[in-house]
Amino acid sequence: MNDIALTERLQPPVAQPEPVKEDSLDFLEYFRAVAKHRWGILLFTILASGVAYFVVNHIRPSYKATATLLIEQGKSKVVSIDEVYNQGFHASEYLQTQTEILKTEDIARKVVKQLQLTTNRDFDPRQEQSGMLDKLLGHIPFLPERPSPATLSDDSVERIVVQRFSNALDVQLVRNSQLAKISFVSYDRGLAAKVPNAVADAFIESDLEARVAMTQKATDWLRERMTELRGKLDVAEKKLQDFRDREHIVDAKGLAQAGASRQLEQLMSNLTDARAKRADVEAAYNMAQQIRGGKMNAASYDSIPAISRNTLVQRAKDLEADAEQRAAEASKRYGPEHPAMVKAHTELESARENTRKQIATAVAQLGREYEVSKNAEASIERALYQTKGDIQSLNHKEYDLGVLERDAAQNRNLYDMFVNRLKETSATGDLQSTVARVIDPAVAPIRAYWPRKPEIIGAVAVVALLLAAVLAVLLDRMSNTLNSTGTVEQRLGLPVLGVLHLIKGIRDKKGFVSELAFFNDSQSAFAESVRTVRTSVLMSALDDPHKVIVVTSSIPEEGKTTVSYNLACALGGMKKVLLVDADMRRPKIGKLVGIDPRHPGLADLVAAQAPISECVVYHEKVGIHILPAGTVPPNPLELLSSQRFADMMAKIKQAFDIVVVDSAPLQLVSDSIVLSQHASGIIYVVKADATPYQVARNGLKRLRRAGASVLGVVLNQLDLERAEKYYGEYSGYGQKYGKGYYRGYGKTYGRS
Repeated sequence: MNDIALTERLQPPVAQPEPVKEDSLDFLEYFRAVAKHRWGILLFTILASGVAYFVVNHIRPSYKATATLLIEQGKSKVVSIDEVYNQGFHASEYLQTQTEILKTEDIARKVVKQLQLTTNRDFDPRQEQSGMLDKLLGHIPFLPERPSPATLSDDSVERIVVQRFSNALDVQLVRNSQLAKISFVSYDRGLAAKVPNAVADAFIESDLEARVAMTQKATDWLRERMTELRGKLDVAEKKLQDFRDREHIVDAKGLAQAGASRQLEQLMSNLTDARAKRADVEAAYNMAQQIRGGKMNAASYDSIPAISRNTLVQRAKDLEADAEQRAAEASKRYGPEHPAMVKAHTELESARENTRKQIATAVAQLGREYEVSKNAEASIERALYQTKGDIQSLNHKEYDLGVLERDAAQNRNLYDMFVNRLKETSATGDLQSTVARVIDPAVAPIRAYWPRKPEIIGAVAVVALLLAAVLAVLLDRMSNTLNSTGTVEQRLGLPVLGVLHLIKGIRDKKGFVSELAFFNDSQSAFAESVRTVRTSVLMSALDDPHKVIVVTSSIPEEGKTTVSYNLACALGGMKKVLLVDADMRRPKIGKLVGIDPRHPGLADLVAAQAPISECVVYHEKVGIHILPAGTVPPNPLELLSSQRFADMMAKIKQAFDIVVVDSAPLQLVSDSIVLSQHASGIIYVVKADATPYQVARNGLKRLRRAGASVLGVVLNQLDLERAEKYYGEYSGYGQKYGKGYYRGYGKTYGRS
């Protein structure tokens, strides 16, 4: 059974505490990270600036010259309303087109020939010297062989020069204007000024040549077309005249067509009136027939205008209304059988019958009017049809005549247009103005365009400074060690009992420096730090003072023995203290105070090999009692887990005020967990800038699981002079520790 399994069997399960949450860095921590590496950041910035200065001073300077060209935009003689609205859009397209023409290969080739750039050493590939990279690539066997510059043809040289010329040329259109900036970059300041001016001249000359050629071509084409159009016009006019003679047409549009048109209009108007009248009469007649057939109420006759406006019907209704009034008055005075009442009813029925007869007469008259309107409509339609036939016959002739007249007119207009255009067009007719003009020619620049030394060096310095600062923050952020009380409390979640700084000095013959610091000089800063730890321990339990304090760490060489011995020395001036060396795998306290390695100690006392009086040694110089490890057993964990050890701890608790126990590290053994069951407090030692906080956190987690009371952390071996520095070489310390630690134990077991 291994140590960890045995410990888990002996210890009761305890609730797992919540992990410590790491707060994110704030601006102050960023500032501190930068301040830690300020000299490195400054050195990196200076080196980067120096390299940039060296590089820019070895770059061949290049010069840039610019010519300003005003692009003239042609104006139309006649402008439509759409052109007014789209004027800005078309102008932008035109200017952009001219700008792209300035960049064409044709313009570039003309300038290259004019300035003889094919023989210029900056453009001619035959005058180039092979660089180091080209020489290295030439020795790689699987790469295709590059042609030698001396074997290039004239056409190939010209293409390469034109391509390099185009790469160095830049044409930009000035926003919201008709100006174009032509710029050229060259190592020769004189050439840099010549090229923009030559490009502008070549552009203007090219436009003039194109317009001359187009004008001459248009003139030749117009002359060829005029001969053909003249023949077509003669043929069309002869056909028109033959048709008029054959059909005996004098003025068809003026006489016959006008009379027929007036007659047709009159008939159409009459037909419209007849149809409207017939429709009204038909509607009234159909309604009257529906009323007579019983499909509608008789009272609906009033809605028919032809009946309601009839004089006889209106007279009959008036008589009927008078009879109704007399009958109503009689009904108020007499009863139903009274003669006056009977007479009134008789007169009312007679009036109603008369109304019905008059309505029937009006309905019959309405039927006759309907038949008359139908006949009138049909008669007008027949006359209209006859008139349309006459007009259609006349239209056929007019159509044939119109076709011939239009053909003749089109040929005449086309011929006249070509004649006028030919008169207007000449060899120089369209050359009244150039497409552009130079308003600001390029001049040789005084200062180099590239490299811009101050800007480049300044930019490199700023970038290097920012990059170094970011790297410093990242390195500080990636640090997994504990180098301050803040990081200890933040990452481990425990208070810091004290900070013991690193003592730089010559070790004594036994190799001890900090272990005996309190003993050698009780007034030193280190001794004051130890007293701070002592005060923190005593103040942590005023009502119930700690009797047994176990000092442990995560891995060896963190200074737990230093803390144990110096803390015991500090407590020895106030209380009766016993210092127990419980690290029986690597006992060190006996060697520290000069006790014979064969002297009986803790192992002998627990095993009842020697009495306590022989095992405990009194250290007179510091006034403390020391219980060394004694004879190292084969398995120290079983010895510490025994009942005899528990009984021994109970006895020494009664004999001493405070017992300080130096325990083994927690990384791979569990001695400290067993000892924590007998302790009233645990002091956890962490080596500054060395121990990964994950390792320390895992050790504390094991102690919490065992129910141990951890008083706090002692940050040991903190280099105060370099406290602001960052160390990153300890990331694998835990793995290195494991092998060495067990190798040491193997030697110990061999000796025992």
